[in-house]
Amino acid sequence: MTTEISDITSDQIAQGRRAHELDREHVFHSWQAQGPFNPMTVLKTEGSYVWDGEGNKLIDLSSQLVNTNVGHQHPKVVAAIVEQAGKIATIAPQHVNDARSEAARLIASHTPGDLDKIFFTNGGADAVEHAVRMARLHTGKHKVLSAYRSYHGGTHLAVNITGDPRRFASDAGADGIVHFFPAYPYRSYFGAATEAEETERALKHLEDLIILEGAGNIAALILESIPGTAGIYVPPAGYMAGVRELTRKYGIVYIADEVMAGFGRSGEWFAVNHWDITPDLLTFAKGVNSGYVPLGGVAISQEIFETFRERVYPGGLTYSGHPLACAAAVATIKAMEDEDLVANAKRLGDEIIGPRLAQFKADHPSVGDVRGTGVFWAIELVVNRETREPLAAYGGSSPEMNQVIAAARAAGLLPFANFNRLHVVPAMNIPDEVLIEALDKLEQALLVADGFVK
Repeated sequence: MTTEISDITSDQIAQGRRAHELDREHVFHSWQAQGPFNPMTVLKTEGSYVWDGEGNKLIDLSSQLVNTNVGHQHPKVVAAIVEQAGKIATIAPQHVNDARSEAARLIASHTPGDLDKIFFTNGGADAVEHAVRMARLHTGKHKVLSAYRSYHGGTHLAVNITGDPRRFASDAGADGIVHFFPAYPYRSYFGAATEAEETERALKHLEDLIILEGAGNIAALILESIPGTAGIYVPPAGYMAGVRELTRKYGIVYIADEVMAGFGRSGEWFAVNHWDITPDLLTFAKGVNSGYVPLGGVAISQEIFETFRERVYPGGLTYSGHPLACAAAVATIKAMEDEDLVANAKRLGDEIIGPRLAQFKADHPSVGDVRGTGVFWAIELVVNRETREPLAAYGGSSPEMNQVIAAARAAGLLPFANFNRLHVVPAMNIPDEVLIEALDKLEQALLVADGFVK
């Protein structure tokens, strides 16, 4: 291990080992086979660092689940939670509280177009569920279109809307979901040789599907503006505008899923801003308060809001607009504004991450593709650049990929990996020198990946 040992005490390490024992005895983990799982204990977090159960200091290149956008333990956000707990720790959602009102105002000040009404949820999955419910009630239709290679959440409807293998175990094909092929130039489903061809063919496929499914039956189309865990594949030029035009043409509610890409991660407040698009509904979570307290929501257009002006919306949550979560959101958004973190995310991508990943691609035969924007990037690992055979099969991992991840950890990184990809998704305020060090360490893992190239 080349990790750095911090001032973590022996008592903290002992407490961590006890916590691990209790975890293995009592905690049921998500997305895991419970028996062989050996989770990492975290003893401390600060800025862009975490300390594992043995006191090793790791650079957090994952932002956990791509949500700690302002880093760990941001003092302004922590102070806001403490202050709010001293005033109103919790309150039922039917009552006004200043934290929720101010959070809604701040969110609406950054959403595109007329998305000025905010419905708060506990996270991204239930934001998606409520957005779809709103679209269905607004249109009186039922079907929902969603892309393959997407992720929209783990609750029942959201995971069926999801377009990757995580939905398979729960997909009974009975929830009105129809999947379509996305624009994905590196692994084109349309035999496209150029991005222009990819855009044209992907949009024709989508329009054909709308016609064949019956536009009169389709309530909504949901699309991650930049897909996150599905691969951070940035849509080619013209695609997003074309999708938006098709939804208008056929009277379909367009839901932008910004749960992962939103709140500055892409170098814009919301990723749809890259294409100057205004959806009808926009879902958010994660970065809205850097994940410090669970919070998500739906930003709602005026037209859809009018549907429920005199009509009861049949949905709600006990913790909708929870004051601790909203206080964290207010502090996070203000910190992002005061510290100009959205512009900083763009700068980090343009000046450090993008050029370095391009160099990775030039120097390492295991790197098939690199793509991204802001602090939202993916490295796609392959065993053969010509055939683009992935280092791990779609929907799974491999012994080779596990060795690459282990090498990153041994170098002193906490990486984010999915299938055959390593994601470079640091906090928006990671210091330049720490990011450069992290990329140096990541390159050590790429040397391991190069050893599997055929």
